[in-house]
Amino acid sequence: MKLALLPDWLSAEGLFEILGPWALIGFTIIIFLECGLFIGILFPGDSLLFLTGMLVASGAIDQPLWLVISLLFSAAVLGNIVGYHVGNYFGPKLFTNPNSRLLKPEYVEKTHVFFEKYGAKAIILARFVPIVRTLITATAGVAGMDRKKFYLYSLIGAIIWAIGVTLLGYWLGQIDIVKNNIEIALLLLVFVSLIPIIIEAIRHRKDLKS
Repeated sequence: MKLALLPDWLSAEGLFEILGPWALIGFTIIIFLECGLFIGILFPGDSLLFLTGMLVASGAIDQPLWLVISLLFSAAVLGNIVGYHVGNYFGPKLFTNPNSRLLKPEYVEKTHVFFEKYGAKAIILARFVPIVRTLITATAGVAGMDRKKFYLYSLIGAIIWAIGVTLLGYWLGQIDIVKNNIEIALLLLVFVSLIPIIIEAIRHRKDLKS
């Protein structure tokens, strides 16, 4: 059963069918792109990790679990590092015109203040939000977020996201009701991944009112 929200070739299952025996290598590259480069916005990282765990559990991916999670974790971390440095290098060159409507220098300063205040939460929680996890790495670089802090929070986020979601798919993938309802399981995963962001948004709104 294909994930209805995406075209077949962009769904996690569709990508597996296209890549075939090269699935693990392909998935690793996709996670790297999604975590660091804008082209990664196109890919379904959460469902891809979850499905990878299920495929390892079923034997469809015959590499050992430790190798799979090591590759995906490394791709998530390296992707963030590349994205950060791309933003850090090109950002100051783009945000130099005070008369620009979109790329004003003051936006960089505001973003910098945001990361100083919410850096840890932003980097870690963004892992679970499609599109945001791709954009936030370059944004952190543009804003000049402290490099060591970014590396640390990126590492923590990758452990929770890349390793955690893959293991979740591996464990739940051995349960018949999950195996037989992959589409529903992936949709639930997306919903659950948004809960921390929703909670944080509600808390932030209350803080503004108080």
